[in-house]
Amino acid sequence: MKMSKEQIIEQVKRYKGEKVKLAITDVDGILRGKVIHLKKFLSIVEGGLGFCNVVFGWDSSDLCYDKVDYTGWHSGYPDANANLDLNTFRTVPWDEDIPFFLADFADENGGPLGVCPRSLLKRIKQETEDAGYSASFAQEFEWFNFRENSEDLNDRGFTSPEPITKGMFGYSLLRASQNKEFFNDLFDLCNQYRVPIEGLHTETGPGVYEAAILYDDILESADRAVLFKAAAKEIGHLHGIIPTFMAKWNDDYPGSSGHVHQSIWKDGKNLFHDASAKDGISETMKSYIAGVLHCMPQLTPMYAPTVNSFKRLVEGAWAPTTLTWGIDNRTVAVRALPGSDKSSRIELRVVGADANPYLAMAATLASGMYGIKNNLKLEVEATRGNGYENKSNGVLPRNLFDAAVKMRESELARKFFGDEFVNHFTNTRVWEWNQYSASITDWERKRYFEII
Repeated sequence: MKMSKEQIIEQVKRYKGEKVKLAITDVDGILRGKVIHLKKFLSIVEGGLGFCNVVFGWDSSDLCYDKVDYTGWHSGYPDANANLDLNTFRTVPWDEDIPFFLADFADENGGPLGVCPRSLLKRIKQETEDAGYSASFAQEFEWFNFRENSEDLNDRGFTSPEPITKGMFGYSLLRASQNKEFFNDLFDLCNQYRVPIEGLHTETGPGVYEAAILYDDILESADRAVLFKAAAKEIGHLHGIIPTFMAKWNDDYPGSSGHVHQSIWKDGKNLFHDASAKDGISETMKSYIAGVLHCMPQLTPMYAPTVNSFKRLVEGAWAPTTLTWGIDNRTVAVRALPGSDKSSRIELRVVGADANPYLAMAATLASGMYGIKNNLKLEVEATRGNGYENKSNGVLPRNLFDAAVKMRESELARKFFGDEFVNHFTNTRVWEWNQYSASITDWERKRYFEII
């Protein structure tokens, strides 16, 4: 049940301690937060608080970007105004039930900040609702778990981490029970954290789990997805376990996905369902899929935001490489799942576990609604069989640099998200590529050190 502002404040006041936790989500989908005093919380409920804007001016390793306009050495890294979203209120069950809130940055005029991923999704959601539609979304994650600690892993250069289980054993009740304390805490504590898990199981690979988060309104679903990744890491720490949401951590194993399920509704009706159609797929779903496929090459960095993302998007690794769709086909980019009037949906399989959920969901909703608003026809036939072999509609960009440049030059991306966001985001992705390009890898040393 949704609480009023007054009810939320009263509940926070009843907390036995005097701490409140808040967090901003940065461009990479990482929570950047702080703990504040209860009195500070009460003073900022209306007007917000100052929060250093460097969180949108540095990368995941806290290295400052060199070519972003929003902030940098040229601006002096001032505070931005951060506004709490009281609707995100929850308590953290594994951390003294401390009250927790998400916050968004505002610009100098008090409006939404153009480079803020959560604000971007809120804008795309509002545009969808203004057009008379609502979006129901859910994300699922695959990730690997290791019996490690941060200190030892850092000392070893993150080499040879020890998986919590051995071998390839997907959907294994045995493997889940062998780590039941962590497994059960993950399920139960996330539910208490208002991140309800629909299903949790092992996947194929050593120490791999998959969690499907219960569907909801798109913004709530994105919040849940961001919070789930952070929760898995914090809960894992309590059990001596480090999860990784890298898209692909090892040459020998499949990558980790972050598939996004989605459907569009109007007046309480699922517009993706058509009982009279032979395959149950409505014309609205077809237009939505057509929009997603049309825009996908121009928005790929929002689905695959790291250099490592593209190591997952290879043939035969349970991740798509082609601009394809199909009915219940796990080799294509868009998997259509026609079912009942409640369950009909699509699954976007391009998204990796490393993606920022706000950006991935904003990209696919904007693309799908573009298809609906422009009544695009799904001229691409459904792929039957191996989607990797069907290159008739094109393929995804092969690396982060090419993908970032394509997005930077995309008129559609700028129409959807604005110049400020597109310039900022693509520059951060080119930065990521340049950091990678300047680094000497173990592969290079092994291949060239002695022989070349």
